[in-house]
Amino acid sequence: MTDKLKRLWATKTKDDEWWSSFVTSPLGILANYGAVEVAQITPNRITAASFLVAVGATFGIVVGGNGWLIAAAILIQISHILDCMDGQMARYRKVSSPEGSYYDRLTDQVQVALWFGAAGYAAYAQTADVTPVFLAMIGIAFYNLRGYAKYVSLEIEMAFDPDYTAKMAGLKRTETTAGLGFDLRANWAWFLKEQRKVLAFDEGVFVFMLSAALIFDQLVPMLWLFAASQVFWGTYRSFRRGQNIGKNQKVPLQK
Repeated sequence: MTDKLKRLWATKTKDDEWWSSFVTSPLGILANYGAVEVAQITPNRITAASFLVAVGATFGIVVGGNGWLIAAAILIQISHILDCMDGQMARYRKVSSPEGSYYDRLTDQVQVALWFGAAGYAAYAQTADVTPVFLAMIGIAFYNLRGYAKYVSLEIEMAFDPDYTAKMAGLKRTETTAGLGFDLRANWAWFLKEQRKVLAFDEGVFVFMLSAALIFDQLVPMLWLFAASQVFWGTYRSFRRGQNIGKNQKVPLQK
């Protein structure tokens, strides 16, 4: 094992999402093995490339037909690998920036809306039933609610305690428990434990779920699952964040 590969592996996000954790993120590391030496390839350009590929996948879903849907599934995977690569490269080169992180997260949010909006349209075109469109809208709305509730709670917490984010960052630190340098037993235990994340229905699960639905032409069942999961998690997490604020702050807040 080369020192370079070890240093690249160290850039892998410690608490990666489900599909990212053991598929797209490791593939991103392999792609970065050569890419990090090319000066013209920068993290921000990879972010832009990831988004453009995601837009291409959206186009494929809207056009429809088996060939285009399979191509869209492949493009979604490529986009997610690139999405893993940009952060890895930034950490490897030690050029991470707030601006880069902002645009990376912003494009992630937009492409989820594009993909599932397109999937709702494609399912409508197949069935002439408007229900999939509403399922896509509901899923996107409640997925965005998850992020919005986090933003609102963070803003309120910081208004009362300017050091809140620093305190939370200290609590969220995780240690590497598997990967390069760990034995087979440790990696297998990590792999089994990692499967619990599939229930979180986050972006990493979407990448797998949507790609599988496109390949096997099962858009309507996937949209039901997407909408139901996001209604649950959007409501639950918003409620929990409100509870946490209530526990931490007893001062009346102005609207």
